[in-house]
Amino acid sequence: MSPGTEFPRRVALVGYGEAGRIFAAALAKDGACDVSACDILASVPAWATPAHARATADGVRLAPALAEALQGAGLVISAVTAEATATAASQIAHAVAPGAWVLDVNSASPRTKLECARIVNAAGARYVEAAVMSAVPPFGLRVPMLLGGPHAEAVLPALERLGFEATVGATDYGTVSAIKLCRSIFVKGLEALTVEGLRTARHYGVEDAVLASLARTFPGLDWDRQVEGFWQRVLQHGQRRAEEMREAAVAVADAGITPRMASSTAEVQAQVAALRAQGAFDGLPGDAGWRAWADRCEAAEPQTRRATGS
Repeated sequence: MSPGTEFPRRVALVGYGEAGRIFAAALAKDGACDVSACDILASVPAWATPAHARATADGVRLAPALAEALQGAGLVISAVTAEATATAASQIAHAVAPGAWVLDVNSASPRTKLECARIVNAAGARYVEAAVMSAVPPFGLRVPMLLGGPHAEAVLPALERLGFEATVGATDYGTVSAIKLCRSIFVKGLEALTVEGLRTARHYGVEDAVLASLARTFPGLDWDRQVEGFWQRVLQHGQRRAEEMREAAVAVADAGITPRMASSTAEVQAQVAALRAQGAFDGLPGDAGWRAWADRCEAAEPQTRRATGS
């Protein structure tokens, strides 16, 4: 079936990270679609070797270059980092087939999505803004997704046939990303507040009293489960979340508001990501618990402060 027709048999993923891999594997399952993918890390052996093995097992063709991955694709899904959203749109615009849909699932500001739409639509493709409203795992293609832009209604039946759980949130560009990022200020902000608050409580040895007080104040929440989940997500995805919150800060600033919370949330998320990159949590099992993670932060940060002189 040729690019741009109503049911794309060939789908290309730009970005083969966690979300890209999950989407690609589901779309390729049982030969439902011819799926290709590409990633900026394709030339890095440490990434490429396991990625090629995963792609082969999932029936996905991992291409060495974006233009090769996009060849003949009727649907292109951009699933890169927030920071790389605009760059990916520009590269896609140079290689995409006329009439193809470009589904941008990245967490970027309304301003960024508007610019991406301008670039992709000018190339003759059909840009569809998407806001992913939950973590992709464990939902996969069924993760709640809002679509935006003038092509949202037209692409919806094809996405539903492919297995996506999508709804049209707006017929203009920028609105669904505003919904996504305003929500993220709450969700990622709560994660950052939890990390900073409980690290401090742990330092003073008062974490049990603090959690007991929170349970009395907010009795409807399972604080033990909630706290573990918040810490786990920051540890696993802190860098990606920091990038998203920087985009949220852009959205806040564009609204004429000083982005104090969004910017601070990005700093906390990035701080934990940096500690992880330095090996602060190496050797801990995945279920070690937030107290063990907080202790590793406490042990690592004095060294960081001494090294930087701060």
